[in-house]
Amino acid sequence: MPPSVPSPRRVARILRTSLFAQVACALVLGIVVGRLWPDTATTFQPLGDGFVRLIKAVISPLVFCVVVVGITKAGDLKAFGRIGLKALIWFEGASTAALLLGLIAANVVGPGSGMHADPSKLDASAVDGKTGGGSLPSTGEFILNALPQSAVGAFAENSLLQVLVLACLVGAALLHLGNSKVPKVLPAIEQVQDVVFAIVGFIMKLAPLAVFGAMVHLVGEYGLGVIKTYGKLIFLCYAVALVFLALLAVALKAVTGLSLWKFVRYTREEMLLALGTASSETVMPRMMQKLRQAGCRDDAVGLVLPTGYSFNLDGASIYLSIGTLFIAQAVGVDLSLGQQITVVLVLMLTSKGMAGVPGSAFLALSATASSLGVIPAGAVALLLGVDRIMDSMRVATNLLGNCVAVFAVSRWEGALDMDRAKRMLDGEIAFVEEDDEPRTPESTTEEPGPESTKAEVPAHSVKPEVPAQSAKEPAPEVG
Repeated sequence: MPPSVPSPRRVARILRTSLFAQVACALVLGIVVGRLWPDTATTFQPLGDGFVRLIKAVISPLVFCVVVVGITKAGDLKAFGRIGLKALIWFEGASTAALLLGLIAANVVGPGSGMHADPSKLDASAVDGKTGGGSLPSTGEFILNALPQSAVGAFAENSLLQVLVLACLVGAALLHLGNSKVPKVLPAIEQVQDVVFAIVGFIMKLAPLAVFGAMVHLVGEYGLGVIKTYGKLIFLCYAVALVFLALLAVALKAVTGLSLWKFVRYTREEMLLALGTASSETVMPRMMQKLRQAGCRDDAVGLVLPTGYSFNLDGASIYLSIGTLFIAQAVGVDLSLGQQITVVLVLMLTSKGMAGVPGSAFLALSATASSLGVIPAGAVALLLGVDRIMDSMRVATNLLGNCVAVFAVSRWEGALDMDRAKRMLDGEIAFVEEDDEPRTPESTTEEPGPESTKAEVPAHSVKPEVPAQSAKEPAPEVG
């Protein structure tokens, strides 16, 4: 057998040990089954939905533990506040750039031109069915909903912003009381964090089944014919997303010196899982682990990444701006420059309240159409057939946008170990599953001086370095 062809035993070992290979195979198999037996779409749907539910069950306690431990170990609540402010500035700049990029591309390409759709023949009630008759919260409601009404309710409803507020309060209280008054609280929270990471490790073993079920449902339910009908719109959205990611890569290189492509390679399992399940929430726990091990401080990871899920929806911003102009062009409405500026302003507000709202993209599009007063509300139904196809673009762009924000804000705040980050992304240090990782004893008697570079990365956020070549193989015996 030629040496370039892997042996069956090696292929079997790769499939047994590599999550990326397992998910990739499940992805392809799901497309094939959905294409050949579309009637099985609803049969396999619970596989994907069940996995998403399991992951969502551990996100809130994980975010709470990481944020509380991060604040307490960093020992500086003001620094935490600065991280939050800088994250919001980055989020607003990135999402606005995504909106403008989508708007410019839609004007140049004109994806809806020539469709000549008749709004009176469109089923507006189908949009109500997609959104459940709900509505996006106003700015005041959004801010109020971010404040917990009940400590238990914040976890029960899986409201990340409310959990973040609670975590900040608990972390501040622990700093105020000091270790002498509550010496057992922080170790207990750290132990709960270890338990949650172990649970995440168990759930991730089901990822290939989840991707298989989700792809069978997608292809069987919507088919591949929709790609022919909306090919121009689909191509434009994905092309603009790639351009935006290229700009993000330039920004990441300029701010931190790190390579976005190397980060994608470092997180390839999580990216493929997010694409397969059409949900970025399924990989949030693993992304938090990988960002922490890549040199980002715990408090930066714990605050920036979850907050980005509500405030930094770059992929959704691209889709909304292009979708709005697509609808206008399809029904023959020529939007003026002033009206397009209104589109950007409205979407800047509505996109911030989208997270966790069923059919949020259609609600945002409907709100934008209503604010312009020249696009029939029922015209939003034009996007019903293609919305699910856009999930992969939105998920990948949102996820990478949030991870880039973590690196950029960490670097901005001095909370990034640059040497470790470069070595991790270069593959010199292997990623270690935290559920299998022994805890490193931390010194409680000595604190590094202000001139020390280790002050930027506490010991709890730097994992034991494992050479990439020996991470899974025992050292050869000598003699």
